Amino acid sequence: METLNELPLWSRLLAVATGGAAGAVCRYLVSDWMARITHPSAFPAGTLTVNILGSFLIGLLMGWGDGQRWVSPLARALIGTGFLGALTTFSTFSYETLDAFRAGDSRIALLSIAANLAGALAGCWLGLEAGSRL
Repeated sequence: METLNELPLWSRLLAVATGGAAGAVCRYLVSDWMARITHPSAFPAGTLTVNILGSFLIGLLMGWGDGQRWVSPLARALIGTGFLGALTTFSTFSYETLDAFRAGDSRIALLSIAANLAGALAGCWLGLEAGSRL
């Protein structure tokens, strides 16, 4: 199997862009759905959901892909860098956390920090474990 850098640049960019577009749309849909079901909660449940889900999925992809070597470098770029990079949202998490602090709601901000960190790490670990057993 060839390495990612051996592939033409245009094919790598197209894979990342395609995955990124799909991941961004999924992030929007999940965040919108979570906002509707948790309304009027101040807690950013959509961001937490996509960060945990994305961490689990990248763990699953890497755990399964590393053990079986079935995932091509181009598929990793499309799914890992593109789709999962756009699905998860560290910048939104950062903004929402600082916004909660600025609004004087340090309880929500600290809960979001703890839940995103613990949830994302646990999700990635579970994904790696599951992926290595496939």
